Amino acid sequence: MILMTPSFRSRVLALCATIAVAFGAVGCSSTDSSNDALRVSASFYPIAWLTEQIGGDKVTVSSVTPFNVEPHDYELSPADVTALSKADLIVYVAGFQPSMDDAVAQLGGPAVSELSEAADLQKASSAAAESDDSASEANLDPHFWLDPVRMQAVAEEIQRSLAEQDPDNAAYYQQNLATLQEKLSSLDSSYATGLANCERNTIVTSHAAFSYMADRYGLNQVSISGIDPESEPSPADLAAVKKAVEETGTTTIFTETLVSPKTAEALAAETGAQTAVLDPMESQPEKNDYLGAMTSNLDALRTALSCQ
Repeated sequence: MILMTPSFRSRVLALCATIAVAFGAVGCSSTDSSNDALRVSASFYPIAWLTEQIGGDKVTVSSVTPFNVEPHDYELSPADVTALSKADLIVYVAGFQPSMDDAVAQLGGPAVSELSEAADLQKASSAAAESDDSASEANLDPHFWLDPVRMQAVAEEIQRSLAEQDPDNAAYYQQNLATLQEKLSSLDSSYATGLANCERNTIVTSHAAFSYMADRYGLNQVSISGIDPESEPSPADLAAVKKAVEETGTTTIFTETLVSPKTAEALAAETGAQTAVLDPMESQPEKNDYLGAMTSNLDALRTALSCQ
């Protein structure tokens, strides 16, 4: 038996109405039969970027989450659901965006590539889960894309899904995957080498987005907020972070691109630390693509940790 809270019930009802509008729009619209590219809807930027790299000119990729929008709690609009219903393939991570989960479950039509198993998602740390009221039931950390090795595994799954939907171009997708894997392997090597010899190994971040990266390269993440950057840290959370900053000799507290830096800046002022940006890449970077932003993140980490 499933009990629906009022907020959940209202979300489901709103979604059903949205889907009804979407299918009505689909029924009245005409399609361009001259465009043979596979139409893929990706839930947010890192997944869209991977799909573009593998699909090349054989796919048309759209990101459901708009540019410069924080994706965790993004609510899909009628236009978003219409786009999903028209896609040949939907690529997403279950449990990251509740509105996306609801839409995929209700639509039932397009093929779906769900990536959480390929990404080998793990439970969030107990501290991150406890401070995050919006965490999924399983408390899984969705931020796989900040680990280049997990990105390689997810890329393989996306390639398989594209080839399944478009077998005539399977060899093309496989070739593009091989090129992408070389780039991601090189990125992994740069991180492993660049973070191998540092004076400090603790990073203090605005929210708990960097656990996979930290685990991969021998770092310790201390986060102000939990898995969701909009979750409010309690006074006890802030006191614990301040203590960690002081005990570890942390000199830099990292802020983000889509979240207010005020809490991090206040903590830096209290502890004598400075601030710097570490991009969790939940939206497309303004000046870089994924590889460029990851390289900028590595530079910021090396400076903050005094790496040789």
